[in-house]
Amino acid sequence: MSRAVLTEGLQALGLGLSDEQVDHLLDYLALLQKWNKVYNLTAVRDPAEMVTHHLLDSLAAIGPLLRQTGGQQVKLLDVGSGGGLPGVVIAITCPQINVTCVDTVGKKAAFIQQAAASLKLPNLRGVHARVESLKAEEGGGFDVVCSRAFASLVDFTAWSVSALKPGAVWMAMKGKHPSEEIAALPVSVSVFHVEQLVVPGLDAERCIVWLRPASLA
Repeated sequence: MSRAVLTEGLQALGLGLSDEQVDHLLDYLALLQKWNKVYNLTAVRDPAEMVTHHLLDSLAAIGPLLRQTGGQQVKLLDVGSGGGLPGVVIAITCPQINVTCVDTVGKKAAFIQQAAASLKLPNLRGVHARVESLKAEEGGGFDVVCSRAFASLVDFTAWSVSALKPGAVWMAMKGKHPSEEIAALPVSVSVFHVEQLVVPGLDAERCIVWLRPASLA
């Protein structure tokens, strides 16, 4: 059942994944369900709902992300990743993207490390830290800093700005168009695109807010 819903959703999103990648997504979901019983990684517990609300919701961002990065090898930071959404999904579907999931809760970062080991994803790692502590050192840092239902745009950008490398962008996954949050942003942050998403099987508004430091706008 889950595989059929996922496969249908992937077709609707125009994502051509290999059988192995589809297996990895379902294995990740099984891992999330298993750990969720002890670690409370997500409030969504119904397996069918997890396919739409977690997998397909995160997969809806893959196309926009690949268009933004041009399919290049990039480093991505998933802030407040929790159970790894969308970070683990990005790591599975985009092997050319090196994904770091950061969370202030140790058990959530440990889950990401477990997922990376279980699913044999060399491009995924979990870090237990506050995002403010992740500084961009000597041309290091991240090309894309993303979050999904994490915090207000003001807090998200303020807390993670030090992790951006020169030319990097923020990718904030939101529900409804966050016009009030956008209006509250400081002049140092520029919104360059708000992209509406359609999540297969999910009757809810979703969008991505793309931002960058205003000095680069």
